[in-house]
Amino acid sequence: MGVALVTPFKNDGSVDYDALNRLVDYQLQNGTDYLVVLGTTAETPTLTEEEKKKITEQVVTKVRGRIPVILGVGGNCTRSIVEKLKTDPMKGIDGILSVVPYYNKPSQEGIYQHYKAVAAATKLPVILYNVPGRTGVNMTAETTLRVARECKNVVAIKEASGNITQMDDIIKNKPANFHVISGDDGIAFPLITLGAIGVISVIGNAFPREFSRMTRLALSGDYTSARTIHHNFTELFDLLFVDGNPAGVKSMLNAMGYLENVLRLPLVPTRITTFEKIRNVLRELNIRC
Repeated sequence: MGVALVTPFKNDGSVDYDALNRLVDYQLQNGTDYLVVLGTTAETPTLTEEEKKKITEQVVTKVRGRIPVILGVGGNCTRSIVEKLKTDPMKGIDGILSVVPYYNKPSQEGIYQHYKAVAAATKLPVILYNVPGRTGVNMTAETTLRVARECKNVVAIKEASGNITQMDDIIKNKPANFHVISGDDGIAFPLITLGAIGVISVIGNAFPREFSRMTRLALSGDYTSARTIHHNFTELFDLLFVDGNPAGVKSMLNAMGYLENVLRLPLVPTRITTFEKIRNVLRELNIRC
C-alpha cells in the first residue's frame, strides 16, 4: 500500500510543515509501504514551485530511506516534463508517478509518444497514472500495454479508470515485469483478487495500519479476512469523494487531530453534513475524534 500524501495547510493558507512531519511519522509507524508526494491528493496544482521543492525535500529527509518515495511528475506539456526529469537532481526519489496529459485530450498515439519521451528522460522507474475522470481522456489497455512492452523502465500503472474490464485486460496481457496498482480505494480489494499488486491510497492517509493490513491479507490470498476490513470501510469510501478529493480525507484527518481542515481554492472543505457523517463513522470504528 502506497499513500498519496495530502498537503497540510495552516488556517492562514500556508503549508503546515510541522503537520506534514507528523503525518509522515504516522505513515512510517503504521505499515505504509511507500509514499507518493505531489500527487492529486496533495493539491499539487495549487502549490508554488518553491513549496513543491520544500515539501519533497522535507519528506525525503524525514523518511531517510526507510521506505520508497515516489514523486508526482506530470503535466500536459511533454517538453516541460522531460526538461524537469533531465535537470532536477531527484535526490532521494525512488520513482516517478506520471499522469496521462490532461486538458489537451491527446490521441492514443499522442499518449504513447508522450510516455515514450518521459521514460527516455529518466533512469528512475516510472508509474503511469490513468485517471480519465480528471484528465478528460482514457488511456486504453492497448496503449498501456504498448508503453509497458516498449519502455523498460515503465514498471507499473496506477489505474483509476473505473473500468474493471480494462484493468483485467491489462493484468491478463501485461509483461511479467509490469504491474497494475489500484488507483481507487473502493476497488483495491477486488482488483488484487484479479492480479493487481496493491493500491496507491487516499484513505491510507488516515488509516495506514488497517488499509495496509487489508492489502497484505489480500495479496497473501486470505480473502475472507481482507474482505472483512474492506467492508468495514465501505461507507467511508463513499464519503471520501462525495465532496471531492482531498476534502474527504482531510476532514477525517482533522477529526483525528492531525491537521487543520483547510484546502486551497478552488477546492473547499467538505460540507458540514458530510463532516458529521464522517465523524459518526469514525466513532463507530472506535477512532478518536
